[in-house]
Amino acid sequence: MYVILEGIDRAGKSTQMKMLQSRLPDAVFTKEPGGTKLGEAIRELVLHGGEIAPIAEMFLFLADRNQHLNEIILKNNQKTVISDRGFISGIAYAHVKTGLPIKKLIDLNMTSLEKTLPDRAVLLKLSPRELDRRLPVQKLDNIESKGSEFLIRVQEIMEHTLKICGIEHIVLDASQSKEALNEKIYNFITKDSKWPQ
Repeated sequence: MYVILEGIDRAGKSTQMKMLQSRLPDAVFTKEPGGTKLGEAIRELVLHGGEIAPIAEMFLFLADRNQHLNEIILKNNQKTVISDRGFISGIAYAHVKTGLPIKKLIDLNMTSLEKTLPDRAVLLKLSPRELDRRLPVQKLDNIESKGSEFLIRVQEIMEHTLKICGIEHIVLDASQSKEALNEKIYNFITKDSKWPQ
């Protein structure tokens, strides 16, 4: 089973991934970008490098997505793979940055993913007020520094894309306690599975 954990920056994905690792020791945990050597290089370039043209950036992420598919997802297809981010984020950020139609971006991502879609997805959703409260906590990277209005728009596109792609998913209020969120995510991932509840 292939699961993606989605959400804008500061939604708490990293915290939830760490909590899930302790509860699901047999699962494979990864991230986009950064789950492969190529992904790490792309992640560093995009987050901390100089300005990259939006369409050039999109193609970097698409290249990483295909490498991640072949190096991580397909090689572990007998296991549960849980990824911090996936193509839903890729489409949302690319749409807001480039203005390209969502359908075109879905088509590009289907090529990159070789039509291998996640089985389930979780979206951690922040209110504008909660995002504003969380943003100033740490130094901002290139994406976070675009501000809360940009990030909330990305979040809206994530939710819309999940719906139109037909992936089984849940949308959770990310302002809940990390323990409450983790219980809901865990139950969603492990339902109908071999893991004990």
